[in-house]
Amino acid sequence: MAVMANVTVKKFDGITDIVWTAITGSGGDKTPAIWRSSSANTGTTGQKPVISMTGRSNADGTVRRIDISASYPSVYTNTSTGLTEVRSKMTFSGSFAVPQNIVLADTQEFAAQISNLIASSLFTTSVIAGFAPV
Repeated sequence: MAVMANVTVKKFDGITDIVWTAITGSGGDKTPAIWRSSSANTGTTGQKPVISMTGRSNADGTVRRIDISASYPSVYTNTSTGLTEVRSKMTFSGSFAVPQNIVLADTQEFAAQISNLIASSLFTTSVIAGFAPV
């Protein structure tokens, strides 16, 4: 089982590091681990990007499911009031179903390859455009 920690990722520029701060670790099944990015946006705590991960078993314990949910607000300063406001939020929701009767090497390859695909430039470009590749 992984131990809760801060996670550092690269910004879109591929150079600048962004630290996602560990807010709380999971207390067990169905309780989320939560990270927040304080360096990515201005604004209040509630206006910061956040990502959470929850784990749980199916009814007979043969599959573990990992659910990931993220929210990234577009924050700006209102020129009339001087206050920071959320214009809109981009969201992500994904789920991994991992059978418990497969060999570790297959689980490792699945996790590595799918995570790297999601992080690939083709997937990133598609998310930016809002369209799947044609």
